[in-house]
Amino acid sequence: MDEARTTHQRRSTRSNVLLKATLQTVESAGSVILRNLSQDGALVSGEDLPREGTWVLFHRQGLSVPSRVAWVQGSYAGLAFESPLFPKELLRHIPPPSASLPPPVQRRPGLASRPLSESERRLIQQWAEESPNVLGD
Repeated sequence: MDEARTTHQRRSTRSNVLLKATLQTVESAGSVILRNLSQDGALVSGEDLPREGTWVLFHRQGLSVPSRVAWVQGSYAGLAFESPLFPKELLRHIPPPSASLPPPVQRRPGLASRPLSESERRLIQQWAEESPNVLGD
């Protein structure tokens, strides 16, 4: 099916997922991978998918929705739900977004170490001679 036409026909936004689901027909049931989900339908992939126009029962963790196979292309099929899912039902099957990493800790630059100059050595020596009991000796 033409991607532009498919996108144009969609009434609600879809959430990308990769979850196991089942399509049940009158004759059989088969496992599929749920690729995306919206209030009005779903994209599934799998082997031996029902033909376009077939009525199926879409199962996913306690959710059972009568659906019509809107199109089939290779190992992919689009489902049109008989009635829209309520937002609560929909959100139950969409994993929450993964937590983003916290921003890196801002640290001050390290202290640079360099040899003392001759004048710095004299000042330290002078300070040490003038205050002998500073360290509690």
